Amino acid sequence: MEGQRKVLRFSLLFCIPLLQLLSLAAQTIAKVPAIIVFGDSSVDAGNNNFIPTVARSNFEPYGRDFQGGKPTGRFSNGRIPTDFISEAFGIKPYVPPYLDPKYSISDFTTGVTFASAATGYDNATSDILSVIPLWKQLEYYKGYQKKLGAYLGERRAKETIAKSLHIISLGTNDFLENYYAIPGRASQYTPSEYQNFLAGIAENFINKLYGLGARKISLGGLPPMGCLPLERTTNFAAGNDCVSSYNNIALEFNDKLNKLTTKLNHNLPRIRLVFSNPYDALFHIVNKPAQYGFQVTSMACCATGMFEMGYSCSRASLFSCMDASKYVFWDSFHPTEKTNGIIANYVLKNALFQFMH
Repeated sequence: MEGQRKVLRFSLLFCIPLLQLLSLAAQTIAKVPAIIVFGDSSVDAGNNNFIPTVARSNFEPYGRDFQGGKPTGRFSNGRIPTDFISEAFGIKPYVPPYLDPKYSISDFTTGVTFASAATGYDNATSDILSVIPLWKQLEYYKGYQKKLGAYLGERRAKETIAKSLHIISLGTNDFLENYYAIPGRASQYTPSEYQNFLAGIAENFINKLYGLGARKISLGGLPPMGCLPLERTTNFAAGNDCVSSYNNIALEFNDKLNKLTTKLNHNLPRIRLVFSNPYDALFHIVNKPAQYGFQVTSMACCATGMFEMGYSCSRASLFSCMDASKYVFWDSFHPTEKTNGIIANYVLKNALFQFMH
């Protein structure tokens, strides 16, 4: 009975379409003038296209369902969650990458992402594939603030920063690409100690954002990492089911981030910090796919759907699925545009909604 109630509750949460949130756009524009993003491939719109790294997705079949059908550097067949969030706030249908020279400060006044695929809280994570570490994203943000001040004037720029929604989304790579994949951190820290280490970095980062004038901040949680196709493919012992140990790590870390949110809201005057947790939404989609019109959860759309992401997705693109909307995952690590939209909608209604009024 309890299980049925939970399913019903989730069904109701997802029933309200994103369009209803869009109806609030007129009231919202003045309250949130821009979406400013830090993180990894979950929110990278193409910054990695402009740095020397193999962690890229600026080639087909990535972006095949994006406007114009062209790859942008987003690790999806279309839009990513922050694009949907920006649209829901009545700003624009996508958030552009800071390093793309085709955009200027006039484009960035209403939103910008500094995110870099394959990065993490831990500098050692960003070193693996030579991507942009979190500290460097903060440096870009400082440069952005200077440009904003020159463009809007200091007073208006400060007001824009204070009213803008700052979104932080990373952490998965710290565990799956670093702690559990290569020697180093695992010999230094127990899983719990490593979670505390990362949470400390998150706290320091939020304090720095606050010091730079940010007041509206969303701290993102981890998804059920053990349900990513890459992890299920290698989980032979459990019949290719989700890897429960990785999911438990995500739940434990999310609990620490949630407590951190409470602590910082208490310690930092006038901050509005929310914990945006995608875990339950994605876990529910994976376990009840038919409720959302999905047919395939354990394999991705791209190539064989088991191992491929990035360049390996490109090489085998001829084998990619015809209709990505039937798949929860686009490649072995990243959701499809449809899944991204559902998760964005969930986070909007459960965490970000308070910034809309």
